[in-house]
Amino acid sequence: QVQLVESGGGLVQAGGSLRLSCAASGLTFSSYAMAWFRQAPGKEREFVATINWSGGLTSYADSVKGRFTISRDNAKNTVYLQMNRLKPEDTAVYYCAARRSLGVYTLTSLVDSWGQGTQVPVSS
Repeated sequence: QVQLVESGGGLVQAGGSLRLSCAASGLTFSSYAMAWFRQAPGKEREFVATINWSGGLTSYADSVKGRFTISRDNAKNTVYLQMNRLKPEDTAVYYCAARRSLGVYTLTSLVDSWGQGTQVPVSS
């Protein structure tokens, strides 16, 4: 059974940085493309960033491009999201996602497994 466990969330001031981690188990990690999504209060869950199986291909939502960086360590079965220059509008619950695919993806409907989420409140 696939398990994804996020960590690293917490209150941060606008302009600050935070790094989220997602530890995966119960899967052959290098066979999965990984992604981060987020859901703000009262809003739909939205795509943030995705990375292919090798880490050689990434894609970002326009709202985070240039500020966030997704990466992975296949030896540690972990995917990361480095978030810099955070804004109050980045406030959300951030979810790790896995899809048994070599390529990247941006749609929630394509996700095979979700983490439980980690809260990231950004104060102004």
